[in-house]
Amino acid sequence: MQGSDKGHAAAQASLNGQDLRIGIVQARFNHAITSRLAEACVAELKALGVDEKHIRHVTVPGALEVPIALNAMADSQDYSALVALGCIIRGETYHFELVANESGAAITRVGLDNQIAIANAILTVENEEQAWARAEEKGRDAARVAVEMANLMEDLQ
Repeated sequence: MQGSDKGHAAAQASLNGQDLRIGIVQARFNHAITSRLAEACVAELKALGVDEKHIRHVTVPGALEVPIALNAMADSQDYSALVALGCIIRGETYHFELVANESGAAITRVGLDNQIAIANAILTVENEEQAWARAEEKGRDAARVAVEMANLMEDLQ
């Protein structure tokens, strides 16, 4: 088998969003930044062929509330993939680490427990300048991840 990949062809990443249903949960904390994430995400989903009527976008107070809304969406079994949007900016206390770690772990748990792909685009940054520098690209990237993973999960089942 040296030098041969026969029988082991990797699946091509599919960014075809047609017929997919995508749920987006956006934290309102740092609203201007998270709104930019959401705008970029929705625009990219549409560019990938996801019908606007198949995109459900809800908001929650902050990053710690994102996982419970994702879990409710996952429980409904109405979605092909989910997207988590938020922005956590480091402050002077341990709160940054708590929110970043707990929200990230809970989002992962929701995905694993429900066997649904979740694109985690909750920014964890040192300052607002870093958040603005990343918001648009991370929003677009979350859309691409959601579509690619929805298609992969469909192929794997």
